[in-house]
Amino acid sequence: MSEKKIKFEFEKENKNSIRYKEVTENEMPPIIGSIYVQKWYANNSKNIEITISKKD
Repeated sequence: MSEKKIKFEFEKENKNSIRYKEVTENEMPPIIGSIYVQKWYANNSKNIEITISKKD
């Protein structure tokens, strides 16, 4: 199993959600790209981190 922590930074605020864009490392292409997180959870967070696992 392989795990990767992916960092995101604030990009845009919508009516009910906040869009975050992936912060890439060493000029690598993005793994996920942009994600939307509901405002009730994100609150005023400008940066978030997600852990993704491959289950092969």
